[in-house]
Amino acid sequence: MLAEFSITDWFIFNSLIAIGAVIIDRLFGEFLNRRHPVVLIGQWITLFNHNAYRDSVLRGLWLWLSTIFLSAGSAIFIVWALSFLPLWLSLPIIMLLASTLLAHRMLFDSVQAVAQADNPQQAVKYLVSRDSQQMTKNDAYKAAVETYAENLSDAVIAPWLYLLILGLPGLLLYKAINTLDSMVGYRTEKYEKYGKVSAKLDDVANWIPARLTAVMIMLVFKQWRFWQFYQSGRLHPSPNAGHPITAMALACHCRLGGPTIYFGELKQKAYFGRPQDKSEITTLNITCALSKRNQIDTLLLAISALIAILLS
Repeated sequence: MLAEFSITDWFIFNSLIAIGAVIIDRLFGEFLNRRHPVVLIGQWITLFNHNAYRDSVLRGLWLWLSTIFLSAGSAIFIVWALSFLPLWLSLPIIMLLASTLLAHRMLFDSVQAVAQADNPQQAVKYLVSRDSQQMTKNDAYKAAVETYAENLSDAVIAPWLYLLILGLPGLLLYKAINTLDSMVGYRTEKYEKYGKVSAKLDDVANWIPARLTAVMIMLVFKQWRFWQFYQSGRLHPSPNAGHPITAMALACHCRLGGPTIYFGELKQKAYFGRPQDKSEITTLNITCALSKRNQIDTLLLAISALIAILLS
């Protein structure tokens, strides 16, 4: 099957996979649990950390290279093995596999659970790395809105984009990069050197997706001056996270960011959004952030279908 593919066929094939993956994720969400690819990647990172950790950039580079090799190599092997099957059978199998690496339904449900919880501080601790025990309800709601905006890029738009361009191997490659950053990419004493490669290359991998996500958020909320997100988005310590967060703040007329506790330490973060909008975040702001779920999914499906149609 693969030997007969042209570059045009490759992008059509990836577009069809993306369509199926978005639909399957929307209908069923996560279903592999302990055998989920991200769980397996995380287990490898944990094993490497336990046996080969050193407080050095070089050892962190070896972690990154080994994780990328195993993740992308596994995906290439799966695609190669499935190439011996007829297309009508291999295509839905790859769609199913790809859907496990998109997480819009799980993200939506998790953020919605914070809005519905009697104790939002308890509900939000599964979503964020910041200290939830010292949060007020306002802090928990703010964290939920920020998490939804930021993870629209990390868990939805970026995986979809890498799937379109590089297929299943590119999708798993991105998830490996993202998982490495989430596990060792922190500026702590333990990971400052060891996690530097993982953190920097995650920034590179997310540069375009984060800005694309911000533009999509602005457009689905009919914020036609869609470039406005950049002004305060660039003030975030991350070169990427601030842009979708600012876009969501502008779209839902609230101020996000500000001083936040991470690992017991107060971090002075910039505010994102219009200065005149309220900093007090309520469940109404979460409802606003989640309200364009259908439009975002439809936009991903429409772009994927348009690529397939134009290239066919």
